[in-house]
Amino acid sequence: MSSYSLFCIGNPLLDMQVTNGEQLLKQYELKANDAILAEEKHAPLYEEIVKNHQVTYVAGGASQNAARGAAYVLPPNSVVYTGCVGDDKLAEQLKAANKREGLQDMYYVKKGEQTGACAVVITGHNRSLVTTLRAAEKFDKAHLSSPEISAVLESAKAYYMEGFFLTHGLESALELGQKASKDAKVFSINLSAPFISQFFGAQLQQIIPFTDIIIANESEAEAWATANGHPTPTDLPAVAKALAIQPKSNASRPRIVVLTHGAESTVVVTSDAPDAPKIHPVHALKYEDIIDTNGAGDAFAGGFLGAFVSGKSLDDCVEAGHKMGAMCVQMVGPQFKWPKINIL
Repeated sequence: MSSYSLFCIGNPLLDMQVTNGEQLLKQYELKANDAILAEEKHAPLYEEIVKNHQVTYVAGGASQNAARGAAYVLPPNSVVYTGCVGDDKLAEQLKAANKREGLQDMYYVKKGEQTGACAVVITGHNRSLVTTLRAAEKFDKAHLSSPEISAVLESAKAYYMEGFFLTHGLESALELGQKASKDAKVFSINLSAPFISQFFGAQLQQIIPFTDIIIANESEAEAWATANGHPTPTDLPAVAKALAIQPKSNASRPRIVVLTHGAESTVVVTSDAPDAPKIHPVHALKYEDIIDTNGAGDAFAGGFLGAFVSGKSLDDCVEAGHKMGAMCVQMVGPQFKWPKINIL
């Protein structure tokens, strides 16, 4: 049994990606750069894209993407990912992608269920994500107590969870957060999408006290700030400070808040110096070098966390995140370059 350093949990999804989706945005009333859960009106979308578009199938799911990113920068068998899948072909495609990256999956498999999927509608440099969770929302908290996962939770230095998991998995999230706090592990979450702060704010506020690292992009940070009555929701250093000084269960470790902003600078604030934000410029790519932005934020989180569990400085963690994000936007969907490029 290797000693895994990072444990990740989330909704495992297969991305179904299409380009030039302007017509689809109109037809299904989608925003160009957003992430939502499918409603009734979106149900025909999945069949329509298969019928009328060229679909690229890529392993997805925010936390799974980040886990693959962390696995990319770390030695083999450093990262474990769990979530609930069905016993179907989609799950097999996910396993193959994980294996290529050196990520160890320990899925909770629900027999007779379909693995979740995400329609990714690309227009220019934007991506609109429409998710049907299927098996992903059937995750059972008991899986965290299974012998294989228990062993990983003991050996891992850090746990990572996507905000999306909170739409159904609050009990599991709280169990992980409490365990991290009690055992002095690092618990990190990603705010994942504006709708999490808007519609699952109560769940999010229950989990924030257990967080040691919070990662979000500018629109997610703004949604959290707006939902919590912050006076200047678009002022990223101010929002980062507000997140950093939220109540904290394990007070011995300062909270780190990392807010990305696409090709703009990344803002880092720690709760022990909330008025001293660090601004990290991004080396912007040429417009024509960017293929699509699907998974870029997850790639950043993966690079950041991989560097973090390797004991790198915060500056180096951000740099690793930037390198992985830049690599991802030059590939189709949440993928990375082969042969591997040494990031750390």
